[in-house]
Amino acid sequence: MGKRYYCDYCDRSFVDDLEARKKHLNGSMHMRLKREHYDSFRDRRTLLAEESAKEPCKRFLRSGECVFGANCRFTHFSRQQLEDLRHEIEAEAQEEMKTVQSNIPAGDASSVLASWLQKRAQKQLTAQLKPESRQLWELPLTLRDQPNLPPSLQPITAQSFTGSDFEEWG
Repeated sequence: MGKRYYCDYCDRSFVDDLEARKKHLNGSMHMRLKREHYDSFRDRRTLLAEESAKEPCKRFLRSGECVFGANCRFTHFSRQQLEDLRHEIEAEAQEEMKTVQSNIPAGDASSVLASWLQKRAQKQLTAQLKPESRQLWELPLTLRDQPNLPPSLQPITAQSFTGSDFEEWG
């Protein structure tokens, strides 16, 4: 007996060969179940934006059921549900704003700005005191002992810049 392929979306298994798997993955039922699975993870803002743009489904409002389900191009949310969702999103935004504001140090804006400027000036001062004449490239140890290195591999010195004739290069 050959290996079997199990589809988590459809809760089905079948013989694992290329043709059967392609046929299943391109099937309408698999695609619908896969979309429903990922739609369940949409964030509230996206859900509200998408559902607010749709008109109410008359069939769903009348009978409470719609044969199209998640594929319906109309919304199955009532106005009250959309309004509740909007309030939840606003409450989340306010809560997030409170956490951001709590991370800002206490005091007036000028004292916060002054302390930041003082820290910045201190960083710039220490950066100026550090020597910046460090070498970006070092000659490998194996090449240091070689007597006749080509110019491209010779160590760079200040004399190599002052004594070079760039005009003659081409």
